[in-house]
Amino acid sequence: MAKQAAGSVTDDTGKLLLRLMLGGFMLFHGYAKITKGVSGIETSLVTMGLPAWVAYGVYIGEVFAPLLIIVGYYARVGGAIIAINMIFAITLSHSKQLLDLGKSGGWALELQGFFLLTGLVILLIGPGRFAINRR
Repeated sequence: MAKQAAGSVTDDTGKLLLRLMLGGFMLFHGYAKITKGVSGIETSLVTMGLPAWVAYGVYIGEVFAPLLIIVGYYARVGGAIIAINMIFAITLSHSKQLLDLGKSGGWALELQGFFLLTGLVILLIGPGRFAINRR
């Protein structure tokens, strides 16, 4: 099998699929925040001594950033925002589960870990050629 050049169609297609997967899955969470609000997040933030208005940042992390990633417009920035969003989510809601296993034997925070690490991957590798810009 011949070695493919960097930036090949295969690499760029993989980057596109990764962007669509992360952005699409995260938008479902954003939709839930749009339809149900962020009052639970506000409560968690206030309990930790942070102002309640910080909860509205979830719209940036779960709606705006996924849209950036999906269309490939400053996708690296979108990946960084999602990673930061997930650090907040893990800290606020899941810190007691960091070392837990789920009922099926997998890590209890697989989904949160997926979002965090995939956001970091997009930050590092960029959007590929099937994007509005390559930043």
